Amino acid sequence: MQSFLNLGLDEDLLKAVQQMGFETPSEIQSKAIPQLLEKETDLVALAQTGTGKTAAFGFPLLQKIDTKRKVVQGLIIAPTRELCLQITTELGKYAQFKKGTRIVAVYGGASVREQAESIKSGVQIVVATPGRLLDLIQRKMLRIDQIEYCVLDEADEMLNMGFYQDIKSILSYTPEDKLTWLFSATMPAEVAQIAKEFMHRPVEITVGSKNEGATSVSHFVYTVSARNKYAALKRIVDSDPQLFAVIFCRTKRETQKIAEKLIEDGYNAGALHGDLSQNQRDLVMAGFRKRQIQILVATDVAARGIDVDDITHVIHYQLPDEPETYNHRSGRTGRAGKTGHSLCLCTNSDRRKIEQFERKLKKKFNFAEVPSVAGIIENQLKSLADKLKDTEVDESIESYMPLLEETLASIDRDTLLRKVFGEAYNRLAQYYLKENFSSENTSESSSRAKHGEVRFFINLGERDGFNWKSMKDYLKDALELQREDIFKVDTLNNFSFFNVDAGLTDLVLEAFKDTEHNGYRVSVEVTKQGGGSGDKGKSKKGNFKTKPSRNFSKNSKKTTGKRKRKGFY
Repeated sequence: MQSFLNLGLDEDLLKAVQQMGFETPSEIQSKAIPQLLEKETDLVALAQTGTGKTAAFGFPLLQKIDTKRKVVQGLIIAPTRELCLQITTELGKYAQFKKGTRIVAVYGGASVREQAESIKSGVQIVVATPGRLLDLIQRKMLRIDQIEYCVLDEADEMLNMGFYQDIKSILSYTPEDKLTWLFSATMPAEVAQIAKEFMHRPVEITVGSKNEGATSVSHFVYTVSARNKYAALKRIVDSDPQLFAVIFCRTKRETQKIAEKLIEDGYNAGALHGDLSQNQRDLVMAGFRKRQIQILVATDVAARGIDVDDITHVIHYQLPDEPETYNHRSGRTGRAGKTGHSLCLCTNSDRRKIEQFERKLKKKFNFAEVPSVAGIIENQLKSLADKLKDTEVDESIESYMPLLEETLASIDRDTLLRKVFGEAYNRLAQYYLKENFSSENTSESSSRAKHGEVRFFINLGERDGFNWKSMKDYLKDALELQREDIFKVDTLNNFSFFNVDAGLTDLVLEAFKDTEHNGYRVSVEVTKQGGGSGDKGKSKKGNFKTKPSRNFSKNSKKTTGKRKRKGFY
């Protein structure tokens, strides 16, 4: 078994290794550290998030810099403020016995002047986010024309976040003879292009396979209707009392909505998205790291660079479009050799995407049933019993024991157990009795008949380039709903109709306030006939409360008679 002792590290770094309790290097560390110490080479290292990449480039970088020179020799670029600070903290620990080492983090949301002053006082290593780094360079507050080593950490995430041009611009300020070490979880085309353009015959190290998910993560799919998705989420959370999870949503709006609903339902949850201030983000992340927040609901961009130990589950409330993004999400769990679970809440329309992820990531996704009420109650009571069994009793309770024994003397052991656990059982049973949930993906039409639906008019139609399919996609994006939430879409020349569940009425009306499409104000109104079509493709005059806001030609009025077959869904 390999040890840090035979990787070639200096005594002061080995002392830090011992102090920090490191024993056996991870695979990426055992492969990268000797390469970088023995050779002056560019490097491309592919390894999943959480495999120890910071130490893999951090120890060699610290060993190679000259602490007597007070100029920037090493530059580390990371995608987010959180990761930037995390790397800086880790490097500080590695360098604790290497006197004269100065490391500075530069990132957005903090004072530019203060960061510039820190750099001016003399540092050897700068850890930076792309935006703030480019800002400092262009203001001539930071020079990187003498750097010897440039590290691109989480390169694929940086490029996914749209930093490709920033990275190219930053690298143009660096000397040609520097060494570049690129660390990434996956190797999309943009990362390959950076390697080709700015690196010279790099050594390549791969831990696992390219673009392959972590082996310690199990992948599960729960197929539910869009209406039942939130109820299914709660069941999954309730079924595992030890769950410590990140839930991913696609939009800021959905992220905030799900977090607020969880909090209202009594869960320790928090939201992390781009509309939060830096102070709000810091408070949420601090609560999550301390486990005061059990469930973090996040967007992909806001969650970049989050490194929190022992996350048990990643839950994809909404699937991403790309396998690489799914891979990054799932990489938040199953770290450092521990097992993790990646759970997907999917509708039937997501099946093809799951198949695509399986092929690209070379992973088997297991289809599972949403936990039953009986299973949830069993797990919760077992957890409560384990907690009771493992509770350490303070000796000071002894003085109260005679009183307790006297009060409970008439109750036998079995009755006492029933009373202790009965309250928890009653609470769970009553909660789920009120829930209207079916684990099966029941027919949309029967479900809608039960809950009611509303039909809407929208003043966009075929002359705006829409057919029923593209209109459905437009509405899905505008309303941030699933495709199956929008139904009975009919497109005519100048306007269209569509239906949604009655409970979504306010959402639809609010979403289209002050909205324009190609210069026209979009008007969406509830029609008088709330049940939708069902009249064999006929649309009746006077089917909307008010006249549409756009003027119609005589020809367009004629289209309200017989509906075109292709426009009916």
